[in-house]
Amino acid sequence: MKASEIGEFGLIDLLAKIAGTPTNKELLIGIGDDAAAWQSDAPTQLASVDSFIQDVHFSPDIAPWEDVGWKTMAASLSDIAAMGGVPRYALVSLALPGDTEVDDVTALYRGMTRLGQEFETAIIGGNISSAPVVIISITVLGSSRGKSILTRSTARPGEQIAVSGRLGTGAAGLKMLTGKLQFDPEAAHVLRDAFLHPYPRISEGQLLVSYGVKTAIDISDGLISDLKQICKQSQVSARIEIDRLPVEPTVKANFGEKALELALSGGEDYELLFTASTDIIEEIKRAAPCPVTVIGEIIADKKKGVTLVDSEGKPFNPGGAGWEHFITR
Repeated sequence: MKASEIGEFGLIDLLAKIAGTPTNKELLIGIGDDAAAWQSDAPTQLASVDSFIQDVHFSPDIAPWEDVGWKTMAASLSDIAAMGGVPRYALVSLALPGDTEVDDVTALYRGMTRLGQEFETAIIGGNISSAPVVIISITVLGSSRGKSILTRSTARPGEQIAVSGRLGTGAAGLKMLTGKLQFDPEAAHVLRDAFLHPYPRISEGQLLVSYGVKTAIDISDGLISDLKQICKQSQVSARIEIDRLPVEPTVKANFGEKALELALSGGEDYELLFTASTDIIEEIKRAAPCPVTVIGEIIADKKKGVTLVDSEGKPFNPGGAGWEHFITR
């Protein structure tokens, strides 16, 4: 059945059933009215919106619709993780061609709902309209757990720069799928899963806040690109030692010299990049459920931006700078 056959309101009713009935006690009105309504006494409210456009951010040719749903929700939740917040609700706006299969739309929604439920994030409304291609816009609403949140503007000279998890896997997975590259089954599974099923670092972001970290960003556009955002907002510079980067071993084994570039500029990792004192990072290393690696230091000269050096302290020139809309590379 096509979307044009079931109609806007029929599709809304169907997707509302997939989303289910939220159990959040604060929610007063969910899907079905002109607006959602809820009550909250949280110290700080958080909101983030992301749009995902077919053949720009995703392609059904390389990813089943349910995986697209998971991935788009993960990317949206990751913004709340980067603030050290707790995601609460999501509003999903879909624009799609009339000949889109209803089964594809419901699969998309199942993927979003599956991940949302893991973080007790309820889809409470949105919109559906027609468009030449599929466009997914997700607004995530959340709150701080206490009085503090993570921002991009609070990095200070002398702080260490650290990352959670491993780098390069998401971008390597994208290259594998788009280039139809052949690897052994285990490696292919690792890379495919990293790209299609990233897991936002929600609990890790909250852990950073609890240990007094002030500054963080999620790695979506690439380590260099995202670190530049911290430097710009904090009016500092950064020095990264490339040999300390926690590049995923599967990426090293299958992409050779390209692995470093994927870790530095590939993006799609959705790990947390943060700054803090050496003592605080050591405490976080012991408490975190994932690896935490120090990769460099914040420096005072704000004109230098992000500098990369090798093990001998020699400057290193990366192959790319990361993703940015409207820039053709």
